[in-house]
Amino acid sequence: MPVVNRVAELHDEITGWRREFHSNPELLYDVHETAASVADKLTQFGCDEVATGIGKTGVVGVIKGSKPDNGRVIGLRADMDALPIHEQTGLPHASKVDGKMHACGHDGHTAMLLGAAKYLAETRNFAGTAVVIFQPAEEGGAGGKAMVDDGMMDRFGVDEVYGLHNIPGRDIGSFAIRSGPVMAAADQFDIKIVGRGGHAAMPHLSVDPIVIAAQVVTGLQSIVSRTKNPIDSLVISVTRIVAGTTHNVIPNEVNLSGTVRALNEEVRQSAIEKLHAVANGIAGAHSATAEIDYQQGYPVTYNHDEQTEKAARIASIVAGENGVEVGVPPVMGGEDFSFMLEARPGAFIFMGNGDTAGLHHPEYDFNDEAIPYGCSYWIKLVETLLEAPAN
Repeated sequence: MPVVNRVAELHDEITGWRREFHSNPELLYDVHETAASVADKLTQFGCDEVATGIGKTGVVGVIKGSKPDNGRVIGLRADMDALPIHEQTGLPHASKVDGKMHACGHDGHTAMLLGAAKYLAETRNFAGTAVVIFQPAEEGGAGGKAMVDDGMMDRFGVDEVYGLHNIPGRDIGSFAIRSGPVMAAADQFDIKIVGRGGHAAMPHLSVDPIVIAAQVVTGLQSIVSRTKNPIDSLVISVTRIVAGTTHNVIPNEVNLSGTVRALNEEVRQSAIEKLHAVANGIAGAHSATAEIDYQQGYPVTYNHDEQTEKAARIASIVAGENGVEVGVPPVMGGEDFSFMLEARPGAFIFMGNGDTAGLHHPEYDFNDEAIPYGCSYWIKLVETLLEAPAN
């Protein structure tokens, strides 16, 4: 049974919601219109409870099954926020807001979970409770942490929590998952190398921060290639260098920015220590100083073994045995569903988006053909995990 029949009937309606969200993107916690639309729909569906303002602007809907309550509560999470990117798709439903677009498919995630919520509220063919979670600020704002810190898990009694993300380049109707680390911890750093400026024709009278910064960039790469175990994943990328004003002046300082990604906490902490040692050591050797601002971001997204097995088994109901890749390689991108997985056991699964532009690309658009599969996965997850015990 690849797709729930009722979901196929609702496909056009859900697509309409998705395209409306796409046309009206909002950033971070400023998702007031999106959240209001979600809350209004959940109320119309007849959810037993609709709560707003969770984690600032998050929305939670509660749907109780019609079968004898087994006391189990399953949480399903979608993200609502867009990205500060100027859309270049040229589509009829393209963003109406200059400089903002749904370039990661959160519009599709929200629409699919709404579609599942509508079906579950209509049928209630399960025991226990389904909690649908609509989260703000995944793109850098740690909205998942905000909702957890706001007491969401305890307030709604969530026992297990599940997330989903679309992946361009994978076939529509397919899924991929792995147990353990599935997405990386994502940190960022800023390093200011302070030397002594002067005339470019007389570098011996200066302490050239550009030369020092170049050595720091190279030195940071040696952390990855020469100080960690080769089987441990680590990425250190310097993504911004700002220095100088003209051709014949050695500046006083250089500013470097970048990111550190790791799949386990030990490697992450070691990289932090070595980054400080490399920057301070190289700067000090040249009579300069390094001022380091290191910000730890999202932790590792870690799938729990039992819940991963459940998610893979249920995805195979929708996609077939050959439609689910188990043991997919981890992704070095970050995801703040990690905070929910730290609070409760659960699993994060990837779903194929077909042959589309990549995530965070100005020509990306969520593939509406994927909607029935995502909705059906959510539905079968609830109906299977909250199945009433046999008499």
